Amino acid sequence: MRTDKDQYIPALSYDWLTVFYDPVVRWTSREKTFKNRLRQQANVQPAHRVLDLGCGTATLTIAIKQAVPKATVQGLDGDAKILTIARDKARKAGVEIQLDEGLSYTLPYPDTVFDRVVSSLFFHHLTKENKLRTLREVRRVLKVGGELHIADWGKPHSSIMRVASMPVRWLDGATTADSYDGLLPCYLQEAGFVDVRAGEHYATMFGTLWLHQAKKPE
Repeated sequence: MRTDKDQYIPALSYDWLTVFYDPVVRWTSREKTFKNRLRQQANVQPAHRVLDLGCGTATLTIAIKQAVPKATVQGLDGDAKILTIARDKARKAGVEIQLDEGLSYTLPYPDTVFDRVVSSLFFHHLTKENKLRTLREVRRVLKVGGELHIADWGKPHSSIMRVASMPVRWLDGATTADSYDGLLPCYLQEAGFVDVRAGEHYATMFGTLWLHQAKKPE
């Protein structure tokens, strides 16, 4: 699955693991805690249009819509199989969200349409080149002054977290190296974002998870 750098990588790196995604994330990453905090950090308002980038099974997408029912909430993922799961979850939750299939570095949206873009446990799947391509696409589709909020693996804040991160480094390969080196804020600045900040961090079974935020310049 990694022979083509422009091919999506499934949520747990291999397609056959997709059905286990929700329980794995729930049991190992303090999912409810960090996604609730990411949602609060994004401060979505009723008039906002929001994109959940790399939405996976749409846990965060659904939570945002439930918290702010009048907001327009969309999710995008490159994995058709995981979007089938996401659509079923949205139907059972009774929420109306748009879930699109597409790649993060060629977003199928016009310029300046979103007030917020959020993303959780997605960027570490991308090569450096595609991280930068994706960030430039996010900047393109954000409105002036719009915000990007990311939760993802980052630099371990202790020796224990450094050891804990090894399974993800092994499973996801080279794409995680710059994430665990703490380079995502540098990439945000390189892509033209301002007010780049690293916020709270959480110890998990697979290393330190960091919250980041940045803004499209006025």
